[in-house]
Amino acid sequence: MSHTLNLYLVGPMGAGKSTIGRLLSSELDLNFIDSDREIEERCGTNIPWIFDKEGEEGFRAREESTIDDLTQKTGILLATGGGVVMRPANRKNLAGRGTVVYLRTSVDQQLARTSRDKNRPLLQTTDPRAVLEDLFSVRDPFYQEIADIVIQTDQRNPKNVVNEILRRLVENNIIDANDEDTYS
Repeated sequence: MSHTLNLYLVGPMGAGKSTIGRLLSSELDLNFIDSDREIEERCGTNIPWIFDKEGEEGFRAREESTIDDLTQKTGILLATGGGVVMRPANRKNLAGRGTVVYLRTSVDQQLARTSRDKNRPLLQTTDPRAVLEDLFSVRDPFYQEIADIVIQTDQRNPKNVVNEILRRLVENNIIDANDEDTYS
């Protein structure tokens, strides 16, 4: 496996980017990085605190800087935050510096996966469904715009999603076809 490969997972919160990213990075022998965790490490605090003190705009500025840095590395699998596509610089860096996989999921699945997670500032509202529907309508076109591969994750076991991504990477000549038997 070439370690010049970079894979970037994009999609809404609750799509499985971190879970699938960890599994996929192991299969491909890539270094796994979660951009939200990286931002927290760089700031020395959690994302809800950043949102509280700096607002979404402050967080997005930190995210843009982090994405620029991380997409210059090689041999990584990067799980991004759901709103990463809102800044043109992020879309340019992700699309131009690696292969983008869009993990697409329904609002129902997002609600099921995020209902107890208090580390999602945008969902700390009386109507999380309305928030997720609004976010999807705005962000989905951007995810589609930069995606090399789109994978539906609803009601799917993470390992099955990983296997589908691996097959699609082979089909698109992104990884060596000699490894295809491993991913069937």
